[in-house]
Amino acid sequence: MDFQKLLLQAEKGLKEEDVQALAFLCRELLSYHSASVNSAKELFTELQLQGYLSAEKPHLLTELLLLIQQRSLIRDLNFQPSLTTNLISPFRKMLYNLSVDIDAQDLRSMKFLLYRSLPRMNLDKMSTLEVFLEMEKMDKLSANNLTELENLIKTVCPVLQETIKKYKESQVNYRCPVPEVAGPPRDQRWPVEQNQSSMNSNNTSIDHAGEEHGEGNYEDLPCRLRALTTQGSEVQPTSDTTSVKTDPQASLNTSDEGDIETYSMDAEKRGFCLIINNYDFKLTKFLRQREGTNIDESCLEKVFQWLGFEVLIEHDCSADRMLSLIQGLSTMDHSKMDCLVCCVLSHGLEKAVYGVDGSTVTLEELKQPLNASRCRSLAGKPKLFFIQACQGTKEQTPVCVQNDGPIKGSLMHDARKMKQSIPSDADFLLALASVPLYVSFRDKERGTWFIQSLCQNLIKMVPRKCDLMSILTKVNADVSQKTDHTGTKKQMPQPAFSLRKKVIFPVPQRDPPKLPNV
Repeated sequence: MDFQKLLLQAEKGLKEEDVQALAFLCRELLSYHSASVNSAKELFTELQLQGYLSAEKPHLLTELLLLIQQRSLIRDLNFQPSLTTNLISPFRKMLYNLSVDIDAQDLRSMKFLLYRSLPRMNLDKMSTLEVFLEMEKMDKLSANNLTELENLIKTVCPVLQETIKKYKESQVNYRCPVPEVAGPPRDQRWPVEQNQSSMNSNNTSIDHAGEEHGEGNYEDLPCRLRALTTQGSEVQPTSDTTSVKTDPQASLNTSDEGDIETYSMDAEKRGFCLIINNYDFKLTKFLRQREGTNIDESCLEKVFQWLGFEVLIEHDCSADRMLSLIQGLSTMDHSKMDCLVCCVLSHGLEKAVYGVDGSTVTLEELKQPLNASRCRSLAGKPKLFFIQACQGTKEQTPVCVQNDGPIKGSLMHDARKMKQSIPSDADFLLALASVPLYVSFRDKERGTWFIQSLCQNLIKMVPRKCDLMSILTKVNADVSQKTDHTGTKKQMPQPAFSLRKKVIFPVPQRDPPKLPNV
């Protein structure tokens, strides 16, 4: 049967609440907010456009129908129940399973408890899944933030606590398979100086990084990345001796001789933006939780989505996990995209960043899989890394510079030792939060100085058609003016780059996102 007719048959077999459930489950796969999906036809069309669903790859639909218990429809469509994609996130599945077991009385109780914290206009009419979506929107629920959900379930329907418990246990096992440290062998922890802990006040924490070697586990790639790597893109040769043919569309020449060229930014999609947000370091004995990092994540996601990037977020990654994510990006087809962005929010050391297990990955290891010889579809295109991690343990002190004003006692170190060096491969940018040997700072309530300044200045200066290096220069200026409430702590970001042209993002048609005041 023609695949479109098959989808039409599936649409006829689905009720309105089924479509809502499918859209909820596919939230991470859709290019727009899942709440805007009004019909099965619209959902299927979007999944086809995103490359997740086709006559050759119908397995996502099988997975979705299994999740919502539509086995009879699977049989009618002649699908094989054993052939699924595992594209739907465990977090999304857990929430859906909770919604199935929450009855009308439980839902009313939940709404009562949420009455003061969620918008009241449509709360009474919301389904359980819509309540979950609203909680996510209000930053009260995420894969890494289940506190409010657990409190709700404990009060309303304690028997369902087991569902959340099983999810959390599976995520612990999933997140931390191997250490990520730079320098020492992977099975060793990076040594901590004796005076390091004494340097940390109650309001500060430090991020260390080192050099790490090891092969990535491709089976451990996140569902969405695995799907994207199979959308018709071939794995490119990894030999450094392979000749590289630069995409002719990768640059835009200027007419005036001597002018600096500008990277092409005219693709339908700007590119992928991978955000690795490492918060939970409880598996280590020498690294603290990175309070405030979720604020950075939220701002980065909003800003890069506004700039036209498809944002992929991964939480609490080990070293091997980070390497696997980068390897996954290198196997994807970027030929119809302009560039690549990777943001790493973690603790760090010189030339490296920490994983949540206390091991490290070097910056060179993060870059290498994406160079022109290993990822041909990114040849000649900018690869932009924004690293929020300490480069050392020293604290910079002010030299005749007036403070911006006190930042009330929620300041934390976020710097790690990362030695500046100009990348050997072309078209790379490494924007580091601090200069070598020094710490960077993270406010538990407002996020890091560096990332918050970056986001704010992108919003202000992209509409003025400023190039990225000018924006980063402004970030340097802004961060250099910041200090803590004592006036004794300073920070100086430092970009290192091998860009050959200007990076100028097109001015978005949409209004810029609203970010917290820093």
